[in-house]
Amino acid sequence: MAGGGNDFVVIDNRARGLVDGAALARRICTRRLSVGADGLILVEGSAKATVRMVYFNSDGSRADFCANGTRCAARFAFLNVMAPRRMTIETDAGVVGAEIQESSVSLTLPAPKGFQAETPLETPGGTVAGSYIVVGVPHYVTYVLGNLWSRDIDSVGRALRHHASLAPDGANVNFVSVASPSEIRVRTYERGVEAETLSCGSGVVASSCVSALTGKVDRTISVLTRSGIRYLVEMEIDEIGGERQVRQVRLTGDARLVYKSQLTAETIEGFDADWVRNPTSDGPRP
Repeated sequence: MAGGGNDFVVIDNRARGLVDGAALARRICTRRLSVGADGLILVEGSAKATVRMVYFNSDGSRADFCANGTRCAARFAFLNVMAPRRMTIETDAGVVGAEIQESSVSLTLPAPKGFQAETPLETPGGTVAGSYIVVGVPHYVTYVLGNLWSRDIDSVGRALRHHASLAPDGANVNFVSVASPSEIRVRTYERGVEAETLSCGSGVVASSCVSALTGKVDRTISVLTRSGIRYLVEMEIDEIGGERQVRQVRLTGDARLVYKSQLTAETIEGFDADWVRNPTSDGPRP
């Protein structure tokens, strides 16, 4: 499945037959040697919600939340008669609401946490001004002037993602330009993938919330991502003591079923997924 520019392998794991999702993710997500994806999603039964989503990044690390993945999990559950059009989804970051609308899905998310408006970070290239916020997973948001799409964000994105001030787990890094009070543009360097992805749903939400909290945009905005796909973000914001606080966020974006398949044993055989990601002089395992 594909959501906003992230692609996922989505598996019905209600029978809990798959026990080592991390190992499978490292292998099955390896591009050109296997299926290839940004992450692996397991859809399971839940005692707290309609269904449960377990998410693994392509490197096998488990993430508490992935907004693009959650939308895909919701539509997968609906298409496979596991859930009605309106449902709740248990994630490692908590329960979120989802509503299916043709090939798009709206998520109702709780308020973000840990907002720090001014969090400058030192990098080899100089000081970067930005903000920190948690939308299920940690995000760093920095603003750029000029043409966002022509920027080389890899080196600074990598430096910020691993920055000591964001330890122990680092953060996703979002580069944002404000087009108008009703539109922003976002590029994201994602941890776990360790590269720029075509979009990041939680990064879109993080960038929208920071932009609204700092007075740059309105409460309903369009967000354009590197994939060329747009999201709609609607925020409920309270004014408390002269300060803005996001109470709830609604994120609407695509969740497309690209293909269905039956995997063969060769999906995970014949290559060393760890060596592909980090080649060493010792060579791959036989």
